[in-house]
Amino acid sequence: MKIIVCIKQVPDTKGGVKFNPDGTLDRASMLAIMNPDDKAGLEAALRIKDEMGAEVTVLTMGLPKAEEALREALAMGADKAILVTDRVLGGADTWATSSTVAAAIRNLDYDLIITGRQAIDGDTAQVGPQIAEHLNIPVISYAEEIKIEGDSVIVKRQYEDRYHEVKAKMPCLITALSELNVPRYMTPGGIFDAYDEKEITVWGRNDLKDLDDGDIGLAGSPTKIAKASDKVRKGAGERINFGTAESVEYIFDKLKEKHII
Repeated sequence: MKIIVCIKQVPDTKGGVKFNPDGTLDRASMLAIMNPDDKAGLEAALRIKDEMGAEVTVLTMGLPKAEEALREALAMGADKAILVTDRVLGGADTWATSSTVAAAIRNLDYDLIITGRQAIDGDTAQVGPQIAEHLNIPVISYAEEIKIEGDSVIVKRQYEDRYHEVKAKMPCLITALSELNVPRYMTPGGIFDAYDEKEITVWGRNDLKDLDDGDIGLAGSPTKIAKASDKVRKGAGERINFGTAESVEYIFDKLKEKHII
């Protein structure tokens, strides 16, 4: 069984976010981590590998420094890693990103593709389903639990206040929630292998076939950032000094005023 896990190196938002003049994220100047939903997807793939045997390939598109996230994935137990990087791919929106990643995946054999639900730097939840659309395969999103049964995958899918149980034949794509599991730590031996024994395959634009130049990078992105700003600070709020009964009545009046109740 062959599993591809798409991961993304994202800014560590706890350290602050910086923007380029064109409104895109200044990724090169920020601390970076593996996107949490993607790490849960990687852990799901590694558990399938542990239970029934599988070859796990991690793939990312990004700057050369995204190699750090791939090395972390290898140290956790992934077998192969691919970095798609090229200046012409920079500034991509979800359409251009998914088009590029799908073109890279076409170079590979796979039974199952796992992505995170969404990235903490964009929060769109679009790239995974778009990849599936480009590849013309089924997609199951918001996975809380994944089981393999023969040539099919059974997914417990989060849905508002309940869940769906969905079954699909492979090949298919699953988007994982961070709540899916608790990712394992890297091991000392895994770290050694990731940095001294395993190679990362690097692909550029010329390695990607069936990909139109009009669908890549900033120029091929249908959506553009109109304006970017720092987080808006909340006001100080309103202080009241009422008794218990008056406070309750005041709060209910406010909730009704804002149409919350």
